[in-house]
Amino acid sequence: MEIIFYLIPIALVLVTAIVAGLFWAVKSGQFDDLEGPAHQILMDDEIYPEKTDKEKQQEK
Repeated sequence: MEIIFYLIPIALVLVTAIVAGLFWAVKSGQFDDLEGPAHQILMDDEIYPEKTDKEKQQEK
């Protein structure tokens, strides 16, 4: 039964830390753009240069 006197304060400290972490994340903008990073993975950042006239003629 004495263990409950240790578990309740530990639980309260953990809940307080989790709530503080959540508020910090919201305040710092962690949840502003949820879809942007997922789309950036799929986008190709490389820009391919256009072929010159010589290269186009060599393909034919």
